[in-house]
Amino acid sequence: MTVDPAGIIARARADRTFSGAAWAYGGSAGIVDRGTLGTLSWDGDPVRDDTLWDLASVTKPIAGLAVMSLVEAGALTLDDPIAAHLPEYAGTDKAEITVFELLTHTSGLPGQEPLWRRCATRAELLTALRELPLRFPRGTDVEYSSAGFIVLGLIAERASGTPLDTLVAERVTAPAGMKETRFLLPEEDRARAAATEDCPWRGRIVRGTVHDENAEVLGGVAAHAGLFGTLNDLAALGQALCRGGRGTGGRIVAERTLAVMTEPRTDRLPLRRALAWQGRDPYRCNGGDLLTPAAYGHTGFTGTSIWVDPVLDVFVVLLTNRVHPTRDSDAITRLRPRFHNAAVTACLAAS
Repeated sequence: MTVDPAGIIARARADRTFSGAAWAYGGSAGIVDRGTLGTLSWDGDPVRDDTLWDLASVTKPIAGLAVMSLVEAGALTLDDPIAAHLPEYAGTDKAEITVFELLTHTSGLPGQEPLWRRCATRAELLTALRELPLRFPRGTDVEYSSAGFIVLGLIAERASGTPLDTLVAERVTAPAGMKETRFLLPEEDRARAAATEDCPWRGRIVRGTVHDENAEVLGGVAAHAGLFGTLNDLAALGQALCRGGRGTGGRIVAERTLAVMTEPRTDRLPLRRALAWQGRDPYRCNGGDLLTPAAYGHTGFTGTSIWVDPVLDVFVVLLTNRVHPTRDSDAITRLRPRFHNAAVTACLAAS
């Protein structure tokens, strides 16, 4: 029996998994289907194609593409240690952690460290970051680490001599054709952003500014979180990745570089990670059961995700505000595999 992807989303909203959602799926030839449903907040305006979504950790692979473009250009290598670009790390237990280990979450840096609770400024947070104890010797385990990606963003800035937001714009979003994806939404664009959490720390519902607290203290620009984007833009990225890295505005990275980036690197360890991407883990995958072992993707805490399967020539984008008004529900974890299975089935039926 064919399952309608839009029906799955409609039922999830009825169950109050999120107030709004947008989705698209297709392949290198274009979009098979797309849609929007619900409202920007529970009492807000309808979601539209140009609604801006807090991408949360979907920022990571986009920043990762910028890093890989720097590798391609010779500005850094995957084997470069942190201290080669960040001399303030020299003499610390993190000095020899490599770009590769940061990209694959094998650095030993801890996962979701709430530095914002004790750091009021960017400078304080970056100092605290250097002082974090490592969870394991580098390269011996996998722990998903936003802290590691904050460091990775600093390396990219030093290696390129370019601020991270400019680097991502020039090397990823412009060539991908992502016309509205950016850090730091201007005031006039915040009204079309989907609301996220009613945040006790900030004393308000967060809308149009970054949900991630560490990113907020860092000024809203970081490699682990901070980007906002539209459905149109994430669909453009999905199509570009299906085309081997070629977007409507140019090439993001060479096809060979993208293949290197998306190859599973940690199969001897508990979680399948590629370079900045999550692999299709054979034991559990939020991208569903139909993707091939070559598939790669990423989720965001706010309820966002993108998955790409180069073998099936399929991409699936799902954008929601599942943390609105609270982060307490885990219903999105059950929704994602069902939705992706239905979307992939629809793509294959259309091919």
